[in-house]
Amino acid sequence: MRSSLWDSTGVDLLYVTHPDFARHETGDWHPERPARLRAVARGVAESGLGVIEVEAPEVDRDHLETVHKPAYVAAVERFVAAGGGELDPDTVVCEHSWSAAVHAAGAGIEAVRLLQPGQTAFLATRPPGHHALPDRAMGFCLFNNVAVTARHLTNSGHRVAIVDWDVHHGNGTEAIFCGDPDVLYMSVHQHPFYPFEGELENLGDGDAVGTNLNLPVPAFTAGDVYTAAFRDLFSPVLSTFKPDWILVSCGYDAHEGDPLAELRLESADYGWLASQLTAVVPPHRIVVFLEGGYHLPAITESVAATLRGLGGETFPEPTGNSPEGAWANFRGLFESARSHWEL
Repeated sequence: MRSSLWDSTGVDLLYVTHPDFARHETGDWHPERPARLRAVARGVAESGLGVIEVEAPEVDRDHLETVHKPAYVAAVERFVAAGGGELDPDTVVCEHSWSAAVHAAGAGIEAVRLLQPGQTAFLATRPPGHHALPDRAMGFCLFNNVAVTARHLTNSGHRVAIVDWDVHHGNGTEAIFCGDPDVLYMSVHQHPFYPFEGELENLGDGDAVGTNLNLPVPAFTAGDVYTAAFRDLFSPVLSTFKPDWILVSCGYDAHEGDPLAELRLESADYGWLASQLTAVVPPHRIVVFLEGGYHLPAITESVAATLRGLGGETFPEPTGNSPEGAWANFRGLFESARSHWEL
């Protein structure tokens, strides 16, 4: 167990939300639905952290267009104004979705502006973002919320690490930053699985080779592989990279109860994962972005564990009995990473 280098006692939560996140209606059949936010709110209440609720502002158009092409942004705005519908087979919008999306994209920038020592941030945003490409919506995502915040930070001279533990690979985030040496992207995701990207061999481009670390794992992978990945690979790389900020693409769909995926994390495992990040930067330099997760009780339990982990509570290392394919990929990524990092 890596202990925090920071005194996390009495950490308060900057809880960033907006009424229009619940007005982003996707249909009764759709798993990415407003009820997820109520499950998050229950987890926040159960975490025991002091809560400072903040309403997310609308993102500045210029900030949005540092990540997304202006023509795409305008096309989404027009589509929503015309009444909405399906942007792709998975990504549905209604008349409130533009407001939800631009406030979701502004939430992270507001969090980094407001965070003070003794605080950390959780963004209860909808729609999620890590699949969104510069010119395309996909996978329930309109704009790449974590990427907008990361680009804002790098444009201000900061180094940023993005840790993505959603069960799906954040293909949009990878596409945006795979050539940026000031952004470290690390992902554990089920594979083969939507979006069918995130291969082990994708280590980044040009001067950024080594800053894109993908650990694809097969169905039924459990917490034991996550423990090895974070303890022996991700945490040492983070410590060497020395980020000023850690942004978390926080999906809860790797949970064993999730109906859309087949990994085997338990609720408490998210507390351990979160606690590892406070060994690298203090809690007020960590911003957690809600991505996926579709089993409501699992969301509540996992949010509470995540926040308690950021607040200094100790959790046991995740365990399990993962398939050999997961361990083989971990060993392969470890060996590849050793060419770029001291491990």
